[in-house]
Amino acid sequence: MLETYETTDIFRGAYFLCNGVVLSGIRLKENRRRSALFRFTGEDLAELERTYRSGKALVNPVQLRESLNDLRDRLFEILRCCDQQPYREERYRDDRQRKDRGYKAGR
Repeated sequence: MLETYETTDIFRGAYFLCNGVVLSGIRLKENRRRSALFRFTGEDLAELERTYRSGKALVNPVQLRESLNDLRDRLFEILRCCDQQPYREERYRDDRQRKDRGYKAGR
């Protein structure tokens, strides 16, 4: 039976892809900090989720890297399409103060 699972965790998503689960969609969540919600469809997703959370997940590292790159490529493609929309200054405004980074200079 096919199950559906949504996550914002790109590593969990890559693990799912390594186990034959299909990426069925990516949705951007517009909140204070824009984030992506990955939707996966496949069999035994609940079991894969339990294995991942328990720390017993095993995958081929090359396959994991390729799955991560695939998810990132798809995500950035969506982000590029969204950024083609007209510029909205309030969306890009950054009110954060720069912090003293003396610890990086070895002080």
